[in-house]
Amino acid sequence: MAPSAFILLLVPVVLASLATTGNASFDLHGELNHPYAGRPISKYKMIREAVRSSKARRAWNAARACRRGGGAISSPDVPVSSLGNSIYTITISVGTPPQRHTLLIDTGSDLVWIQCKTVGGAATATDPLYDPDKSSSFATVPCDGKLCQEGAFETRNCSNNRCLYTYAYGSGRTYGELASETFTFGVHRKFPVPLDFGCGKFLSGDIFNASGFLGLSPNKLSLVSQLKIPRFSYCLTPYTDRKSGHMFFGAMADLTKYKAMGPIQTTSFLNNRIGSNFFYYLPLIGVSVGAKKLNVPATSFAETFIDSGYTTGALTAVARDALKGALVDALKLPQRNSSDPDYDFCFQLPHGVPMEAVQAPPLLYHFEGGATMVLHRDSYLVEASPGEMCLLIGVDEQPVIGNYQQQNMHVLFDLQNQKFSFVPTQCDQI
Repeated sequence: MAPSAFILLLVPVVLASLATTGNASFDLHGELNHPYAGRPISKYKMIREAVRSSKARRAWNAARACRRGGGAISSPDVPVSSLGNSIYTITISVGTPPQRHTLLIDTGSDLVWIQCKTVGGAATATDPLYDPDKSSSFATVPCDGKLCQEGAFETRNCSNNRCLYTYAYGSGRTYGELASETFTFGVHRKFPVPLDFGCGKFLSGDIFNASGFLGLSPNKLSLVSQLKIPRFSYCLTPYTDRKSGHMFFGAMADLTKYKAMGPIQTTSFLNNRIGSNFFYYLPLIGVSVGAKKLNVPATSFAETFIDSGYTTGALTAVARDALKGALVDALKLPQRNSSDPDYDFCFQLPHGVPMEAVQAPPLLYHFEGGATMVLHRDSYLVEASPGEMCLLIGVDEQPVIGNYQQQNMHVLFDLQNQKFSFVPTQCDQI
């Protein structure tokens, strides 16, 4: 897998006591560090890896939706091992005594799992395997355990009262045993919390430098569901800047506490309409290029969700075709024919003129209730190669607001009140 995961290292935290029931004041601040800081890799390669990562994510989402609907599953056009590209990671400790591991942070899945020695997981260049035999706090989850019964597993079996599962990521899977363990967050101050998790193995390729996944979706197995975390937020720096961003949980996830560059806007999360609760759905009702609203039916924006693991974002084919036409009218640049599978809609920049010097209208996402997310040029257009500017947003059956659209935007997931808020922010200056 190409090296494009982000690393989240937790900095000193403000803590409150953790109740034995799992209800907690999980108040902490994390720092999002860019993997390419100080590394000699071009911005063109970084962006291309982001595009390919989103293709893998798209294949994953399609296969998972097909499984829910009972349909046949076709092979994705991108190896599922690319799923780990461009996803942020969190460095934590697991067990007693603590074993250090790095997990991909994913708002689009719920299972927390780690590559486990006892089921033949694979170590990475940076992380050894988690070894439950070396932890005094490890315990198996019985078959009648709540999360064993309620988890959205592809398959679930019992053996000697152990909860054995298979969990699907597109055409790839992880399998293992559901267990409970102490997860310790924090660097200078330690914050231990009990979690049910998968002691498992990934069955398709690798997941780059991470040991596993930390699910943040609304579903039952996730970190936020298990600990009943009422809110979390994050602020991502521009992808090619290689600067640190930030993540907040609990009381520290409060947009009013941090310097912003505009008013805070809020809309409501939608109830899941397709039979699962993996995603955070938003009521997107329209898209504009500058003052020109795209002339597409409202159904083109149904089932829009925001996802930390989908880098480039997407629109439906109808909406993206309308966006392409609006950009042709607005930019008045010659289109560039290309057979490049990663970029299918590009413009030829004037000779010797970098993309930074090209004026482009903002892309506006309009939400129910009047909130509008304003995306500037670098959140939807990229310089794919010298002299070539391409549309980054891809095509999917469901619109997705990806990491690129969230650059320099502090976004808040208020789970307690079912609200989503956002505000433009210089993320490296929080």
